[in-house]
Amino acid sequence: MKVIVNSPPETHKLAMQLASILLPGDVISLEGDLGAGKTHFAKGIGAGLGIDPALITSPTFTLINEYQGKYPLYHFDVYRLQPQELEDLGCEEYFYGRGVCLVEWGNNVKDYLPQNYLRIVMHKTGLTQREINFYAYGERYQKLLSQLEAVINNDSHGN
Repeated sequence: MKVIVNSPPETHKLAMQLASILLPGDVISLEGDLGAGKTHFAKGIGAGLGIDPALITSPTFTLINEYQGKYPLYHFDVYRLQPQELEDLGCEEYFYGRGVCLVEWGNNVKDYLPQNYLRIVMHKTGLTQREINFYAYGERYQKLLSQLEAVINNDSHGN
C-alpha cells in the first residue's frame, strides 16, 4: 500500500490512524533516508497510543526508549547497531512482549526481526511531501493494512 502525505501534520495523522489499530505484540520496521520523517512518524504512533509526542525522541544514543500509553511503545533506533547487538539487547523479549515495537532503520537488522511484521518505507518526494509504502509480512499485518486502508478511506469521506 502506498500513501502520499504533503506535510508533517499529514504524516502525524497517518501514524495516529495506524496506532489506532495496533495491538500488543505488533512489530513495525520504519525505514527511510535521514530526514524522511521516521521520528515524526514515531511521534504520531506515540500520540495515537496516548503518549505525549513531545516525549518521543529518536533513541539514537540510548538504542531503545520505552513509553507508557494505551500499550507500551518500545522505540528502537538501530542505525548504529550491528545486527548481533540487537539480539544482545534482548530484542525478542520486546518483539514478543506486551507492547508495540517500532524499529527505526529496521532494514539494518532485518534478519533479527520476527518473521511477521509491518515494514514502512518513507521517501522524500518534495520539501514536505513523503511517499510512504507499507509492506505486510504475515496474515496479521495483511489484515492490519486492510484495516488501515479502511480507516484512511473513512476519514477522507468525513466519517
